[in-house]
Amino acid sequence: MTAVLVAHAGKSGGTREIAEVIVAELRESGLTADLLDAAEVDDVEPYGAVIVGSALHHRRWRPEAVRLLTEHEEALRNRPVWLFHSGPCGPLAAGKHVSLPAGVAVLAARIDAERTATFGGRLTPATASGLFWKLMAAGPWAGDFRDWPSIRAWARDVGRRVRIRVTL
Repeated sequence: MTAVLVAHAGKSGGTREIAEVIVAELRESGLTADLLDAAEVDDVEPYGAVIVGSALHHRRWRPEAVRLLTEHEEALRNRPVWLFHSGPCGPLAAGKHVSLPAGVAVLAARIDAERTATFGGRLTPATASGLFWKLMAAGPWAGDFRDWPSIRAWARDVGRRVRIRVTL
């Protein structure tokens, strides 16, 4: 059975919750899936496929997600890799695609990762840290903008692609 690593990097738990839903969908489709914080990933070799997700802050990926891609670049070239990020908030978050930061885009190209999925983020007064984010969480950008049906559909599609790519 193909094992899939789902690694996440975030600050307030919203990206982890997305990763948890992805793992649940992969398992429901018959795959083995492990959920790890990106900072805890020591080895990707045991996995037939890898999914890496990061929160976006000021259009930047979390350093632990970038570190995972950098440190395991060679191994990631030898397996299918999917990337996602979460972060757009506010009234226009739904359906918004955000390009990868330049350095991450270079890494994604070198490992031949699939096109990156963008999922809306969550910004609430309870999870905001720092003055800037607390102010943002009190205004029109506040709320939970994650589209769970789209996230589940994306995860199911990745699961289908994993089964196809690894069995060929």
